[in-house]
Amino acid sequence: MSAAADTAPKIHLRPAEVGDASSLAALSIEVWLGTYLRQGVNGFFADYVFAELTPQRMEEHLQRESEIFIVSQNRDGIDGFIRLTKDALPPAGQGSPLEITTLYVQPRHHGRGVGQALLQAGLRQASDLGAPHPWLTTNVENTSAIGFYQRQGFSITGRTHFCIGDQAYPNEVLTYRPEC
Repeated sequence: MSAAADTAPKIHLRPAEVGDASSLAALSIEVWLGTYLRQGVNGFFADYVFAELTPQRMEEHLQRESEIFIVSQNRDGIDGFIRLTKDALPPAGQGSPLEITTLYVQPRHHGRGVGQALLQAGLRQASDLGAPHPWLTTNVENTSAIGFYQRQGFSITGRTHFCIGDQAYPNEVLTYRPEC
């Protein structure tokens, strides 16, 4: 084993707890703004973020039986999480009734394997729930995420829209279909 492998930080995954709500909200805001608002923040998007990505909303999600959260916990706090939603039918009609609703990793932790570890844990959870082909959506312009998911065995199976108010943004639907 190389010296770099010996010193690489270990990834510690665990189920999320209600007490993680504020950390999950802060991480969500950081990733959402950095991913989708490349030209600056305006009131329209700020209002969405402050209405939807709050500790209270995260706590509501964490308390739902239909939601599963797994977090990556490092020495100082949460650096990523995956959120699964059971009984969510794919808009493209292909896949299991389980959505990978969110997979966020703090940008400074990209390239360490956190996203891949969270995704693999989510896929194991999906399989354990009898949903071997979970699906997700991502903005069509988020080519780095689309490429990441395709490298992990997902295929584009349709298109839908993410709506904020009266605005609709095209999203690719990707379904887990690993090669046999």
